[in-house]
Amino acid sequence: MPTAQATLPLRSRGMLTAVVLAVALSCATGLAGCEYEYDDGLSARDAPSQATTFTDAALPQDPGLNRPVTGPELKHWVTEVLPETQGQVFHTGYGLLDAGATRNETTTQLPSGTYALTLVCRSTRRVSFTIVDKASILVDLSLRCGTPRVNVVQLGADTVLRVRIGSLAPANFAYRVSRI
Repeated sequence: MPTAQATLPLRSRGMLTAVVLAVALSCATGLAGCEYEYDDGLSARDAPSQATTFTDAALPQDPGLNRPVTGPELKHWVTEVLPETQGQVFHTGYGLLDAGATRNETTTQLPSGTYALTLVCRSTRRVSFTIVDKASILVDLSLRCGTPRVNVVQLGADTVLRVRIGSLAPANFAYRVSRI
């Protein structure tokens, strides 16, 4: 009898090994059919490959767009960069500055209220705008040309604004004061 008992554990070990191997193979085969799903809802098969590269081709800006203009071209530029507005326009100023020049202007009398100050320029360099009321500086800005800037200010009392524009290079400037 000791022989029968000794062979039984060997058979049990062999059968156990066979069962474990069968389960492992079936799991491996089942896992091969799985796919990973990304948070964006695409499956691994739909995801873009790593070899795909995207380039954002930047077109060079026409240098002529930065050169100041005069006469009818200046008026056309002003109507393009300061289009009609829904608010009440109290003052519009524009002009041409020589290199190193500074211009000082004043607005009409403005009643108290909230105003939008729209500033824009055309030059190869930055143009500085300083706008002052009776007692304080409302805007002190060195503006990169080609991008309009709108500043909102609150005037507590009737006032006249002083506008100072300066540039180190020839420049066109335009500004508008409109009530919001």
